[in-house]
Amino acid sequence: MTTFLLLIIYLAFISLGLPDSILGAAWPAMRPDFGAPLETAGYLFMTVAGGTIISSLVSGKVLKRFGTGKVTVVSVLMTAAALLGFYFAPSVAWLLVCAIPLGLGAGAVDAGLNDYVATHYQAHHMSWLHCFWGVGATLGPIIMAQFILEENAWRSGYLVISILQFTLVIILLFTLPLWNRVTKSSKITLIEEEEAAKITPNGEDVKDAKPLQIKGVKLALASFLFYCSVEATVGLWGSSFLVNVKDLSPATAAKWVSFYYAGITLGRLITGFITFKMTNRTLIQVGQIIALTGAIILVIPLPSLFSLIGFIIVGLGLAPIFPCMLHETPTRFGKQHSQTIMGYQMAVAYTGTTFMPPLLGFVASQTTIGIFPVCVAMFIFAMLLSSEKLNSLLKNKHLLIARR
Repeated sequence: MTTFLLLIIYLAFISLGLPDSILGAAWPAMRPDFGAPLETAGYLFMTVAGGTIISSLVSGKVLKRFGTGKVTVVSVLMTAAALLGFYFAPSVAWLLVCAIPLGLGAGAVDAGLNDYVATHYQAHHMSWLHCFWGVGATLGPIIMAQFILEENAWRSGYLVISILQFTLVIILLFTLPLWNRVTKSSKITLIEEEEAAKITPNGEDVKDAKPLQIKGVKLALASFLFYCSVEATVGLWGSSFLVNVKDLSPATAAKWVSFYYAGITLGRLITGFITFKMTNRTLIQVGQIIALTGAIILVIPLPSLFSLIGFIIVGLGLAPIFPCMLHETPTRFGKQHSQTIMGYQMAVAYTGTTFMPPLLGFVASQTTIGIFPVCVAMFIFAMLLSSEKLNSLLKNKHLLIARR
């Protein structure tokens, strides 16, 4: 029963990934139909991400009142309806309206399922959960590219993905009773953990401290901000960069971006196994270095094929970073405030998703989309710098504690 529900949760995360990647892949084909400027995709993306931030911030109260199962059903239904709205949308204004429920639904699913898996399943499932997000994010551009090839029918791509979402809603409805059964059979008593978590692994007494006052939290938030800035920027503007700078067709560009998401997907699948042998901190460091290498390949003016290689390497590098940073939170800052800090991290992560890609789109519309790889490399470097400063801070604290 528990394993079957886990499969349903994985399916739900596939559905979460599907809409995340298709706007960037479809925009080069959508833009002429609406007569919209390049940066409009950034505004749409910002609207979706803004809805995600709002639903994430209120998800705690909603989940406690209605339960993860019901919230997941309603959220997926909202995304399915929003995608159907994209299919019928006659103007950019309607796209903006449909982007609101798309973001609201995605945020609730993301927060709810992450919390549910963290509470009821073992830690390595977190990497695999985000791997299945990558499956959806990879399939999205592939489906869209296929329909773009057929007389530029991007609307049909949105229709098919909407139908897939509605199908998942039906499956979730039939499996609703499972959520309560698994919750009752796998309840975890947190009282002992809370008593033992008055001191962080750094030796700080945080019983009465506010989460943001704990040393290192702001550096962790910065890492999440720049991580999501990279992931979202590559997904949204990768196709436009390939079309306008590398002279690829929209369909080919969409396929190449799907390889970026495939790199994230494959990397997270492998990470789930590697977590048994390597620490989260090591996986985060290695991932950041690999991602930076891929970004440098994109910056160097090499033949188009190297852009594909660069996208794949960036995806592979990003793969372990996000789930490992999430799982590292209690280790870094103690369990007493880990849930609150986790919420802050998700909110800041979505902030990066919301504002950084549109900002790049605005600057690119005034200059050139050729700045795309340089910005990606800068975001990765900033993430690496803040992460290493956090590691240094934690290491120094451990040394001071050891000397006492």
